[in-house]
Amino acid sequence: MAQAIFRTATRADVPAILDLLNDDDVARDRDASAAGRAPVAEEADAACWAAFEAIDADPRNELIVADEAGTVVGTCQLTFTPSLSRRGAERMTIEAVRVRADLRGHGVGRAMMLWSLDRARARGCGLAQLTTDKQRSDAHRFYASLGFAPSHEGFKLRL
Repeated sequence: MAQAIFRTATRADVPAILDLLNDDDVARDRDASAAGRAPVAEEADAACWAAFEAIDADPRNELIVADEAGTVVGTCQLTFTPSLSRRGAERMTIEAVRVRADLRGHGVGRAMMLWSLDRARARGCGLAQLTTDKQRSDAHRFYASLGFAPSHEGFKLRL
């Protein structure tokens, strides 16, 4: 198995990222239309492409891929938020963490998370945070093994 490198996603990576995001039971339950959906042409899925363009243009957002020998095998989105709380410390939010199903448990996710935490430190962030669905008990154990603590209760409102 090749060693993953972590880099900023390009437009060419978007179909593979969408595959990773859609290959997830919780996501499929959340959005039944995603089940079995293959990425589609740019003109047919304008919202996803517009989202990529917005993320790519925003210096406070980084869409990251784990790349093994030219193949996208993982992804996450890093968002850097300035704040008056915590004495003005910037915080990094890690979202949409996914690793290809056949590579889970092989260290790709751990390496990607450690790389992401190094990015936060390099930017001077005082805090890294994430949310994870309550159904994801394996993910909860994984994040705890990295030092994350379940310190807050999150709320969401579907709009």
